[in-house]
Amino acid sequence: MWYVIITVVLFTIVNGQSSSFITVQNGRLTLNNEDYMYVGTNFWYGANLASKGPGGNRSRLLRELDRLHSLGVDNLRLQAGSEGPNTEPWRMVPAMQPEPGIYDEAILDGLDFLLYEMNKRQMRAVMCLNNFWQWSGGFAQYVVWAGGAKSIPYPGDSNVFDSFSARFYELPRALELFNNHIQFIVKRTNKYNNISYAEDPTIMSWNLANELSQHGNLNLTWLNHTACLLKQLAPKQLITTGSDGHSTSKNFINEHASQCIDYATIHLWVENWGIHDPHNSSATFPLALAAAKKFIDDRAAYKDKPIVLEEFGISRDNASLSSTSPVTVRDKYYRAVFQFAHNHRIPATFWAYGGEGRARIPGANWRQGDDFIGDPPHEPQGWYSVYDTDNSTLEIIRYFASMATKKSSANTSLF
Repeated sequence: MWYVIITVVLFTIVNGQSSSFITVQNGRLTLNNEDYMYVGTNFWYGANLASKGPGGNRSRLLRELDRLHSLGVDNLRLQAGSEGPNTEPWRMVPAMQPEPGIYDEAILDGLDFLLYEMNKRQMRAVMCLNNFWQWSGGFAQYVVWAGGAKSIPYPGDSNVFDSFSARFYELPRALELFNNHIQFIVKRTNKYNNISYAEDPTIMSWNLANELSQHGNLNLTWLNHTACLLKQLAPKQLITTGSDGHSTSKNFINEHASQCIDYATIHLWVENWGIHDPHNSSATFPLALAAAKKFIDDRAAYKDKPIVLEEFGISRDNASLSSTSPVTVRDKYYRAVFQFAHNHRIPATFWAYGGEGRARIPGANWRQGDDFIGDPPHEPQGWYSVYDTDNSTLEIIRYFASMATKKSSANTSLF
């Protein structure tokens, strides 16, 4: 019996596989009773890239995982739910769930394969189950599926879309359909290692949804109920919101108050929030740095639970969308934001990794058949993507990934 146990342990160690779950202890993310700090990236398209079906490219996937691992980027935020139909505009396709309760087996198999390969590299996954925004279907598609409307008012007037998407919380049928998806995914067994998702330490945590509220319109009763459902289904894994934490300090605290939420999330978007103008960086970049520092410092004052900076990014110089254009401003911003987060021992996940993918037409919207890069289908392709040839940016990422794993590295600086 002891021989069998020792053999299994040695096999796990030799093969470099993740065998321990990330936990929360004394207000910190921990792994094997040690502080778990990391630099991660948003890799939302991972399941599609790993698919054997349309849009999939497993040889590229393996190369990308190897590149990220070599950089020390071992935490990937993945989309673990996307909704059809595949004919909708500005949508990642093929969808994982083209119709309510009907799944694309190729995408599910891709997610299995991705997690299996991540485990080989001791990488961890944050699994995002839904989305306030339409680029994966998300809340808006659930509203349509629930009979709340015949079609989605795609963003043009953001207030109209935001109100439409938030109707998700008001429709019992929409909530039921999403609960069905949660049950389906969390209870899934990976075909490549025969491990239930809920028992897989590769999965660090579950996001309820990406940026699940705008303008303080989050239903806290729903949040608590859904977080506790996930905690019941996956008690060994962590649960978090996916919130951007941008509204107000009070809303941020309320969004993470549920006893079933293990850690808090924040997103930082100095361009989307109108602070940084890439066409006038000389005047606005200092304001962006000051705003970024204040935002992180303010949220770091929250001590009830660990915090993760789950998204941040900035465009290339002069808002260029070419993969060969300079990234001087981006490099300065990445250095600063990684440092701001590191000073508070906050893990930081950049948006987003484009790797060896390239936009068909820089600045165009994505369409099926194009390379998956870091920019979702509804956004100008090339806006925030970090490519495999952005060597100066990658070296900054490598540096802070290395610093994240050093116990005494807080408040050390690259400057």
